[in-house]
Amino acid sequence: MRIANRHAVHGRGIRPPFPDNLRELIVGMGCFWGAEQRFWTLEGVYTTAVGYAGGFTPNPTYEEVCSGMTGHAEVVRVIYDPEKVSLEALLKIFWESHDPTQGMRQGNDVGTQYRSTLYLPDESAYQVAKASLERYQKALDGEGLGPISTEFAVDVPFYYAEEAHQQYLHKHPGGYCGLAGTGVSCV
Repeated sequence: MRIANRHAVHGRGIRPPFPDNLRELIVGMGCFWGAEQRFWTLEGVYTTAVGYAGGFTPNPTYEEVCSGMTGHAEVVRVIYDPEKVSLEALLKIFWESHDPTQGMRQGNDVGTQYRSTLYLPDESAYQVAKASLERYQKALDGEGLGPISTEFAVDVPFYYAEEAHQQYLHKHPGGYCGLAGTGVSCV
């Protein structure tokens, strides 16, 4: 996918190589426009990009992903400095910014591409994420909400979305964002 290697909000690159001290987290929270906006201004986040992951079609287009035939979810690649923001802090934003109990949807956005996903770079990050899931599930249980359906995997390929989708809500400040959390805090 041909896209500019410049983040529209802060100007840093959105393609590798990134500085060696940075880490990666790939999250799916429904529509990627609002999900990306949750992360791009955080202290310690170096850059973000939207794309597709978790499926079987290499380099899919938005239309292909929306067809439900690629297996991909709409995701955000978050590149961050672990000395400035912890994985746990990013996971707190992830859990609180969407409803991970809805299965193949987020609000009015329905389909496999809107599922909740966490794609981690390695087994260590996977274990941190699983522990955060267990803590958040207890909080959700306390409020009478259902089980978390978030898909977890390690070392999943990321495919960039088209240029028009990168930092969409910055380019279109009144654009659609159906992202909503459960109202339950992640401790």
